[in-house]
Amino acid sequence: MRIIDASNRAGLAAIASRDAARRPDVERQAAAIVKDVRIRGDAALVDWTKKLDDPRATARSVLRPISKAALQRGWRETPSSVRAAIRQAVKHLERVAERQVPRGFTVRVAPGIAIEQRVQPLARVGCYVPGGRYPLPSTLLMTVVPARVAGVRETIVVCPRPLPVVLAAAIEAGASAVFAIGGAQAIAALAYGTRSIARVDKIVGPGNAWVAAAKALVSPDCAIDLHAGPSEIVVYSNRGNAEWIAADLIAQAEHDPAARAIFVTTKRRLANAVAQAVERRMPDSGPAKTSIARNGAIVVARTQREAVDVVNALAPEHLVVDEDANVDAFRAAGTIFVGPWSVQAAGDYATGSNHVLPTGGAARFRGGLGAADFVRLFTVQRLTRRGLAGIAPSVVTLAEAEGLTAHAASVRVRR
Repeated sequence: MRIIDASNRAGLAAIASRDAARRPDVERQAAAIVKDVRIRGDAALVDWTKKLDDPRATARSVLRPISKAALQRGWRETPSSVRAAIRQAVKHLERVAERQVPRGFTVRVAPGIAIEQRVQPLARVGCYVPGGRYPLPSTLLMTVVPARVAGVRETIVVCPRPLPVVLAAAIEAGASAVFAIGGAQAIAALAYGTRSIARVDKIVGPGNAWVAAAKALVSPDCAIDLHAGPSEIVVYSNRGNAEWIAADLIAQAEHDPAARAIFVTTKRRLANAVAQAVERRMPDSGPAKTSIARNGAIVVARTQREAVDVVNALAPEHLVVDEDANVDAFRAAGTIFVGPWSVQAAGDYATGSNHVLPTGGAARFRGGLGAADFVRLFTVQRLTRRGLAGIAPSVVTLAEAEGLTAHAASVRVRR
C-alpha cells in the first residue's frame, strides 16, 4: 500500500480525485434505456430485463410483484440465525428512525400571524437493492425500514436477483411489494411509471454505474436520495492497532474494485505497520486487491491539524477515528466511527444507523439516508385582519421596491 506525505499535493490530488467514477459510455447507455422505458413502458422493461439480466424472464416474472408464497418460501429457506440477525437489525433501525422524523410545530410570529409546519410522509417510495456479486438484504432494510417508520404508505422494492435472504428481509422490513427487476430500466419504471408499476415519489438505494447514471437522469422528474458512487473509507489514527486498521481498509475495499481505502496518520511507524499488515491480510484476488492497488493510500501528516485538513478535504463516506479524537474537527463525513470497537462493518448491518451514505465528496453537504428523507415539510399560513395590518406597510414597501405593483395592490385592496 503506497505511502505519501501530506505535503505531496499532487499525490493528495490523485487520491482525492473522483473523476473516474463517471463513465460517459455508461451514461449514454443508461439514457437510451431510460428513454425507451419512458416511451414503451412495460414492453421496454421486459425487453431490457431479458437482454441485460435474465434471458429466461417473462412478462409475468417482470411485471408482477413476487407472490406472498414466494416471499414466505424465501423466509423459510433463510437460515434461522440469519433471520434473527435481520430482526435485530430492523429493531435497531426502527429505534433510530423514530427519532429522525421531523416534528410539526406552530409559531406565532406576531399578533394575528401564525405559521404552521406540517410533516407529511411521501405516498410511494422505490427502494433499489443491488443483486450483483453478493445478495444485499442489509440494503433492503436500510431503505425500507426508515421509509415505513416515516409513514410511507407503499415501499416498492426492485432487485434484479432477489435471493431468499433478500425476500426474508423484505418480509421483516415490511416492504409493500418486491419486483425482480434492476438496472437503469427499473429506475426508469419507478420514476415514470408503466402500466404495471406505479410511479413513485422518490427513489433510494445504491446500485452499479448504470443505476447511478439512471438516477441522475430521472432526478429532475423524481426525487432521489443521493448520487451514489464507489464506497469509501478513511481511517485516522495515531495509536491504533495496525492489524485492525488494515482489516477495516480491506473490508471496505471488497465492495468494489473502484472503492477507496485511505489511512491518515501523523506516525510514520504506524503507517509502515499498517502497510505491512495490509500486505499480509490482502486476499490473493478479488475486488479488494484491485481497489487497494488502484485507490488505496496511506497519508502521513506532519501535525494533527494537517491530518484533519486532509480528512476534511477527502470528505469520506465512512470515517474511523481514535477514541480521543476531536470529532467536532471533522466537518465532512457521511458517518463517523469513534474508537477501536466502533468497527465500520457494524454500521453496515446492525447499529441502527444507515449505510446508504454520501460518496464522491457529497458528505460536504449531506449525511446518510434517514427517516427525514421520506417526508416533505410544508407550511400553512394564517393571518387575521390585525395580522395583515401589522405587516402591510412592509409588504407594500418591499413589493414596490421590486417593481411588483400588483403585489402591493393585493394588500392595499384589503384595507
